[in-house]
Amino acid sequence: MTTDGPRGSEATTEDLGSHRAAAAGRGSGHTLLYPTVVMREPMPEPPQRRRVSARLVITVWVASLMGLVLVLVNLVTWSALTSRTDERVDQALSQEIGEFEEFAAVGTDPETGNDFTDVGELMRVHLERQYPDDQEILFGWVDEPSAVPGGGSAPGTETDSGRFRQGSEPPLDLSADPEAAAQILNSPDARGTLDTEEGPVEWEKIRVHPPDGQDGSAGWFVIGYFTAEDRETVASTMATVTLVSLFGLVFAATAAWWVAGRILQPAQQVRQAAAQITEEDLTRRIDVTGGRDDIASLAEQFNSMLDRLEGAFTEQRRFVDDAGHELRTPITIVRGHLELMGDDPEERREVVRLVTDELDRMGRIVEDLLLLAKAQQPDFLHPATVSLAELTSDIDAKIRGLGDRDWRLEAIGDATWHLDPQRITQAMVQLAANAVRHTQPGGTISIGSTVHQGSALFWITDDGPGIPHAEHGRIFQRFSRGGTPRGERGAGLGLAIVRAIAEAHHGRVDLRSAPGSGSTFTLVVPDTTQSRREHV
Repeated sequence: MTTDGPRGSEATTEDLGSHRAAAAGRGSGHTLLYPTVVMREPMPEPPQRRRVSARLVITVWVASLMGLVLVLVNLVTWSALTSRTDERVDQALSQEIGEFEEFAAVGTDPETGNDFTDVGELMRVHLERQYPDDQEILFGWVDEPSAVPGGGSAPGTETDSGRFRQGSEPPLDLSADPEAAAQILNSPDARGTLDTEEGPVEWEKIRVHPPDGQDGSAGWFVIGYFTAEDRETVASTMATVTLVSLFGLVFAATAAWWVAGRILQPAQQVRQAAAQITEEDLTRRIDVTGGRDDIASLAEQFNSMLDRLEGAFTEQRRFVDDAGHELRTPITIVRGHLELMGDDPEERREVVRLVTDELDRMGRIVEDLLLLAKAQQPDFLHPATVSLAELTSDIDAKIRGLGDRDWRLEAIGDATWHLDPQRITQAMVQLAANAVRHTQPGGTISIGSTVHQGSALFWITDDGPGIPHAEHGRIFQRFSRGGTPRGERGAGLGLAIVRAIAEAHHGRVDLRSAPGSGSTFTLVVPDTTQSRREHV
């Protein structure tokens, strides 16, 4: 099988196959093949998904909900207007029928005081006293042979025999239309709807009989109501409401688009910033102005994350640069001695000693660099509540073996403190070793601890040559040895480690020194538990 791997990979595969074949041939007398396949294919690209703008989604949802609400409002409004129109028509029909029933129940002519003896006279007198609305029509019809709807001589005027109509002119005189009158009078229902050229008419009729004991023809009293005008009013109102609803929907969608854009602007900036951020450029930040909502908080958290990432990448680059810078020298020394090493046994022993010494120094540098890199991690400290007196006594006992000096314990703090005792011990031992390197045998080195203004203080004082004021800040930087012979064999990481331990405790390192007057390094550790209580 043929593969497309690099030439180096193919050579490795062939050599491995040859060794295996040779070993198999020696053991069994024949050759076995062990094919090795190296698959090197490009990584599949992630599927490109079609993404929809969150701004558009929000706008569509708001517009959809607004549209649904407006549809419901229009339906409810139309139903209410239609119901009110129907109620008004029903009330008008019932009212006219009720008034006629009351008048017929009295059965007396209001003008003469005589009882009615004829259905036609009853209807005529009642209609003369009525003032119907413009959309109403009132008429009566007496069952006479010459006036039966559909008969041979249907009346067509108000004076025709058997037909009585209101005095005012209605939109359409149904009583004068034989076909319309026939549909109403011959209908088996007491109420119905009739379509006319003036629009639908809601009508109601009541049968009228002659007074008791009187002979004569019966008849019908009819009330009609033209609903076209009311329906047109409802339609016009609904058209206005619908138009306003459409304008409201467009306005709501536009407002939703604008508001969504304002709200999602930090999220858009987060997306753009995330797309532009690279390992080489972590300086971009999102400008969060105003807003206190969740989106603004997201932008602030994103900025905080970028700060942490930038710090982590900076520490990584710093670690690589420092390691490359500081390890290059011992590697060069080792390589040079090995290249120049001769065959003389004594020379070889000397070279091995030098190489071993440089390798030990490289190991210490690597450990110090790893410690400084770890100082940025959250698990760098393991704090506990400890006694300052016990911790100071332990530190004093440990540092006395660093050199032949006049060690003095000046003060012991009488309190308990929340700190990492191992890291504090490490920092104090580093300061003590630094003091030993810069003092003569028999020189005085003092150690002490106390509590002052809410902070625990640990100090180391020596009577060495002192440090110029211009170098006070620089000596705490990595690989800085100052302008004096201090730290000739060191990598210049000791004081940087001390500062990292102090800053991990949210504290600092103070230096008081001057040329010829010695140096005092003070480790300041604030009470973090009190700070937490104040924040709570």
